[in-house]
Amino acid sequence: MPMVTIKTEDELARMRRAGEIVAKALAAVKTMVRPGVTTLELDTAAEELIRDHGGVPSFKGYHGFPGTICASVNEEIVHGIPGARVLRDGEIVSIDVGVIWEGYQGDSAITVAVGEASPEAQRLMDATQAALVATIAAARDGARLGDVSHAVEATAAGWGYDVVRQYGGHGIGKAMHEAPHVPNWGPAGRGLRLRAGMTMALEPMLTSDGSRTRTLDDGWTVVTANGDLSAHFEHTIVVTKDGGEVLTRIADDAGPDRE
Repeated sequence: MPMVTIKTEDELARMRRAGEIVAKALAAVKTMVRPGVTTLELDTAAEELIRDHGGVPSFKGYHGFPGTICASVNEEIVHGIPGARVLRDGEIVSIDVGVIWEGYQGDSAITVAVGEASPEAQRLMDATQAALVATIAAARDGARLGDVSHAVEATAAGWGYDVVRQYGGHGIGKAMHEAPHVPNWGPAGRGLRLRAGMTMALEPMLTSDGSRTRTLDDGWTVVTANGDLSAHFEHTIVVTKDGGEVLTRIADDAGPDRE
């Protein structure tokens, strides 16, 4: 795995463009999520948009992964393979998108309700988004990597949820996965000292009961061991003195840089 690096302004500009395409793809796919749509339809739309904007889907072919997006439904945590599965009212689906632009990467994920979410599912999604906001805020110059990890775990615990311990965030740049690995749990005040210009993909994954996982026979799809719901949100960020600046945001979005 490549070592963590401080990105130059030119590198960050390319990552911002990759991130913008990621954000556009996620926004487009989100509008398509409804009962009766297949996960393959979502995948096809995402690939068309990415390529139309001059990007390359970074997931497709990565270690043999067959899709442009990861589409993980209900108890599926990450790496769900898009296909013939038809989405049904009341389900939730996590959509993960990666893009390469001029050799640099962006990576982001959202969890979306299919139709109307149950109160249980909506609360889990809200908690996972809150964990993402907290971990982005913790990614500031001079902080420790453990501060970023602990922010996820503390937020999840505050909502009464568990974090998935086997998977987490990662450095990102020229490669999709660079150092450091970013666990979604652990004590604050430990680990790598963060410096402005480091780039990471932060991705809380929360479950409604328990953190154990298993991988399906397809070799990719990771599910909760007990079949309970999971939600997943992710942004690519650059560390600054004020926290993480989100790179996977549409450039003309009037919202703040930090969630």
